[in-house]
Amino acid sequence: MGNLCEGRVAIVTGAGRGIGREHALMLANQGAKVVVNDLGGDMDGSGSDLSPAQEVVNEIVEMGGEAIVNGANVADFAAAGEMVQQAIDTWGRLDILINNAGILRDRMIFSMSEDDFDAVINVHLKGTFSTVHHASVFWRETVKAGGEAFGRIINTSSPSGIYGNVGQSNYGAAKAGIAAFSVITAMELVKYGVTVNCLAPAAFTRMTADLPGIVGTEEGAEEAMSPRWISVITAWLCSEAAQNVTGRVFDVVGERLGIAEQWHLGPSAKQTDDPEGLTDIVKELMKDAQLNPDMGGMPTEGPGRPSKDI
Repeated sequence: MGNLCEGRVAIVTGAGRGIGREHALMLANQGAKVVVNDLGGDMDGSGSDLSPAQEVVNEIVEMGGEAIVNGANVADFAAAGEMVQQAIDTWGRLDILINNAGILRDRMIFSMSEDDFDAVINVHLKGTFSTVHHASVFWRETVKAGGEAFGRIINTSSPSGIYGNVGQSNYGAAKAGIAAFSVITAMELVKYGVTVNCLAPAAFTRMTADLPGIVGTEEGAEEAMSPRWISVITAWLCSEAAQNVTGRVFDVVGERLGIAEQWHLGPSAKQTDDPEGLTDIVKELMKDAQLNPDMGGMPTEGPGRPSKDI
């Protein structure tokens, strides 16, 4: 076992399977005590089952660590607060919050129902807000009372959110919102000693198994896309060494670790006050503008993506 997170108390949401499970095991292996949160529902958010979370807790205990189960729905604001309080009541503190819980209801926009949209936004975006709100209140009150806070928040975006992906307008919108939420809350919480960072991971899990192109056919491809790769940078971001790293979105795919950069103002020009006069101006802007990226973060042309032509 390592000691990057020795003595820390962590909450990991959606920790019963996939990436969240690897986060919980990695943090425990690095010395953290872990609240293993998982509603245990199906991928679309229906149902509940605490056994996946309990299995992770059992693994942590068997390796000599400490962990407890929490079955809250993170989209329930009050339940998220109770989960934060559970960590504090059990171990007297909270140091790390990893928001990983999520569901999928992929549809093309013309087939997407209101419930498909609302459910995904609620779990991903509202769920991230709910836990961060309650944790940040605890850290702020700790500092105002004269104490010191060691706060680490790691939220989960997605390549679908920062780059875009067909059929995932609900999921992508939620994940783009989480990236922006992370950048802004990093600004708000820095004076309390709390860092906020964000992951945009790609890994082979239950949620991505049916997505084309996630895992190749070559030998060892599934291992190369193992979710445990995502937890390496996660554990480091929870450590003392990461105190000055905040407001960043890390693009993680297997062994590749990168930083996804924010929107930047690209080429600009002076407008005319007549819309008809904008044709040539926009043509020049389009010619000079960088193409939108593909799911790998690389600028590319393709169906439905802006080109340089007008």
